[in-house]
Amino acid sequence: MLRGLYTAAAGMISEQRRHDTITNNIANINSPGFKQGNALSRSFPEMLISTIRGGQGASTAPIGKMSLGVFSEESISLHAQGDLQETQNPFDFALVSKIQVPGMSFDASGKFVDANGQRTFQPQALFTVLNANGEQRYSLNGKFTVDTAGQLVNANGNLVLGRDGQPLLLIDGAGQPIHSFKVTDKGEFIDANGLPLLGPTGQPVGLMLSRAENPNLLLREGNGLLRINPGDEATVTQVAAGDQVQVRQGFIERSNVDSAQSMVDMMSALRAYEANQKVIQSYDKSMEKAANEVGRV
Repeated sequence: MLRGLYTAAAGMISEQRRHDTITNNIANINSPGFKQGNALSRSFPEMLISTIRGGQGASTAPIGKMSLGVFSEESISLHAQGDLQETQNPFDFALVSKIQVPGMSFDASGKFVDANGQRTFQPQALFTVLNANGEQRYSLNGKFTVDTAGQLVNANGNLVLGRDGQPLLLIDGAGQPIHSFKVTDKGEFIDANGLPLLGPTGQPVGLMLSRAENPNLLLREGNGLLRINPGDEATVTQVAAGDQVQVRQGFIERSNVDSAQSMVDMMSALRAYEANQKVIQSYDKSMEKAANEVGRV
């Protein structure tokens, strides 16, 4: 009898985690560069059910297989390109990433499946920043500002890195702030004449753009930052010259969350949760009757 109780409880936990993922998507619907998360569920390993015929020592006869419910295995992000919103702010940037891999044609969700069922995810380009501890992190939120030291920072004060791996300074060789500039589609800062802007060290100023070979290896750290596990650091490199990545100045990338579909999914998760809850209540009443009434007979 308790098998059904455990199955319903597992279903409730799975739907609760699915509901949490959807509500997080809705909460970040206005967060620039946010990528929608999808909760994936899978069934527990199936168990072989058998019966014993003829008492102790007799052979068993298989009845069939039974699963003991589902569990929420992981949450992966949908790395589809979000819509671009024009802000006309020179410190706002959006990335248009269409990185291709030879021999592969990615679908709208950024996935390619070969004849053997092997999945490959489309590489994605990201901005590179430093978190509060000085550790390298990645982000798609290109809404930047300049602090009092002339450093390009994001909304949380994280330093944006330049191509030399150092915080990007908008200060010229004379130590004066750079106010008038344009950014090319490759992330290079140029002046009104189209000449490269030089930083305090005399080197051209440009954004460090990182390429994540498998964006699903990136882990959410909060505040729009993504990190990579130490063992997977080799999968993140700088964007190469031939990669199809464009920087759009004066734009931000909107969240790719589908609000209408999210509301439908949230109601579906709620109804499934309630159905499992009623199953548990039914088992509870059955066990109560067995303990209080059948035992008295």
